[in-house]
Amino acid sequence: MRSQGKITHWDDEKGFGFITPQDNGTAVFVHISSFTHTARRPQTGDPVSYETAQGKDGKPQADKVRFSDQTLVKSLCSAPAVLFTVLFICFLLVSVWFNRLSWLALLAYGAASVITFIAYAWDKSAAQRGKWRTAESTLHFMSLLGGWPGALAAQRLLRHKSSKQKFLLVYWLTVFLNVAAAGYAVWHGETSLFN
Repeated sequence: MRSQGKITHWDDEKGFGFITPQDNGTAVFVHISSFTHTARRPQTGDPVSYETAQGKDGKPQADKVRFSDQTLVKSLCSAPAVLFTVLFICFLLVSVWFNRLSWLALLAYGAASVITFIAYAWDKSAAQRGKWRTAESTLHFMSLLGGWPGALAAQRLLRHKSSKQKFLLVYWLTVFLNVAAAGYAVWHGETSLFN
């Protein structure tokens, strides 16, 4: 039998939290692995449905958790974001083909994306080990310099920095600024920027 409740505490870095049942009963533990078929990360306040199972410690915990309200603001690292990234890469390829942009621009985006992905992976590892973290401003700066496709890949594949709305808002601002700069360079044919 499925129960209804709301996530009343969530630690995204550690991947666990607590769900308070709809009838205000005792909160139950929930781990990220208990969420089924979802591309977005849980957040405090999300309404969910779940089954109650017995944990390793003998206490009840949530299992087979699903979001009850699919109309909630979803993570921006979803299918439309991936499509946007693919279209942008196609835009770069076409621009290089028609000599509106140097092929070095593609190399720069690729290198920046790989470096940014590694930075996200390093930061997630540091968070899990309780070590020194990479500043969010550094991650944003890397995205601004062209590493945003790698950042998006890290958000989707590593599930890191994919649910904090404030972080995502700044991230998408860096994407907009970077894409606008690339568009300006292509429009004016300023290949010298990458030569």
